[in-house]
Order: sequence, then C-alpha cells, then structure tokens
Amino acid sequence: MSAQPKPRVGLFVTCLVDAIRPQIGFAALELLEKAGCEVEVPQVQTCCGQPALNSGNDRNAALLARQTIAAFEGYDYVVLPSGSCAATMVHGYPELLADDPDWTGRARAMAAKTHEITSFLHDVLGYVPQGVRLEASATYHDSCSGLRDLGVAEQPRALLSHVEGLNMRGLPGNDVCCGFGGAFCVKYPDISNAIVTEKAEAIEGTGADILLAGDLGCLMNMAGKLHRRGARTRCFHTIEVLAGRAGGPAIGEEAS
Repeated sequence: MSAQPKPRVGLFVTCLVDAIRPQIGFAALELLEKAGCEVEVPQVQTCCGQPALNSGNDRNAALLARQTIAAFEGYDYVVLPSGSCAATMVHGYPELLADDPDWTGRARAMAAKTHEITSFLHDVLGYVPQGVRLEASATYHDSCSGLRDLGVAEQPRALLSHVEGLNMRGLPGNDVCCGFGGAFCVKYPDISNAIVTEKAEAIEGTGADILLAGDLGCLMNMAGKLHRRGARTRCFHTIEVLAGRAGGPAIGEEAS
C-alpha cells in the first residue's frame, strides 16, 4: 500500500512576524513539518490587507486579498500563526470580493482551507507535541480575533498540556481585549493604555513566569506594558513553546 501524500501547506508568515519576530515563523515551519506536512513559504506574500480593511480602505484591502489568494490557492491548506490575519482571510476576503464574479468563488475556497496554526495542528491534524519540556509557570491570553472569529480557545491549551514541566495558571479576564486592537491603539491611545494596564495587573496577579498568546500584535502590546511596569513576566507566542524555542530572548528582550 502506498503512503498517503503529505498535505501541502502554504505558510503565511504575517507582516509582524517577518519584521519583528521571525522566530515565530521558524517555529511554525518546524511544527508543521513535525506534524507531517510539506510546507512552503511563498516569497510573493506581503500583507493580508487587515490594516486597510480595518481602516475602511476596502479598495486596497481587496487588491491585497486578490494577491494573497493568487499566491496561496494552489495549496491544500493555508496556515497562519495569527488569529487576526487568519480571520481576515476566512471572513474578510469573501466579503471584500463578494461582488467580483471572477474572485468570489476563489475567495470562498481560500477561506475554507485557511486555519490559525494551533487550530490546524489540533483540529485538522490531531497533532500531539512530544519531547517538549519547559520548567515554568505560564498563563494564557485569548486574543480577540482568534477567539471570537475563529473559535480558537481550547486548541492551544490542549497542545500546551503536553509540554512537560509547564504549569498553566488561569488568567482573570483571559478573554478580554488587551487594548491593542490593531489601529485602535493608535486612534485611541488613552483608552488602549487603560485597557492594557488592567490586563498587565491581571497577568502579574497570576504570578506566572510566562505569558502566552497566539497573536504577536497583542503580545507586543502586553510585553511593552509589562516591561514599563517593571514586571518580570516574559512573553512568548504559544508555538514558540510548542516548538521548544522558549530558551532564548522573550518578546521585547535583547539577545545576549
């Protein structure tokens, strides 16, 4: 009997990961390959269009949607280490291109095979991390888009439960916005700062060594606030821990 072909996955790295924390992209690649996927990273990818979409610039958002669909539609799956970018593709693209007969079907087909990475690993592949150890306590923040638009909640926790030595602690208000909100933190800085201050207080209150989440934008926002408060909590993307890559500098820390 011939072996089943490996699923072909197009990895959408995201702008923030590419520019700020490439380690997350390498962690995603490593995990997907361990889970049995053939992974490619199309070099023509740029932005998913979310900033334009959130700012009401539907024309440019649609241009980026078409570019992304053309680059990724040949893969079995499209996977992203970001709930917000994934939600843009799953929900935003079909809406943006609903009146374009040449792209409506392509946008829907793309949406149907697009997944946030922890959801893909857990729900689609049934992946179970093995041989990963991290002696630390951690708490988890549920980023808004992943939680509300894609239903990502139990999947990262289920995967993290297999990390030996990791003690997970509950976070009060884990499903409350951190105040980042993409352009929200720029348009309404005072409100954003008040929200992230409450979030930082809750994180510190857990006494956890590490804060985990699934969106780099949220993690950068919370890491920055925690640093300014003098907190010792270190911040990592969930998949960095799952890939055994939490031994180096955390988000916002300089390499030694």
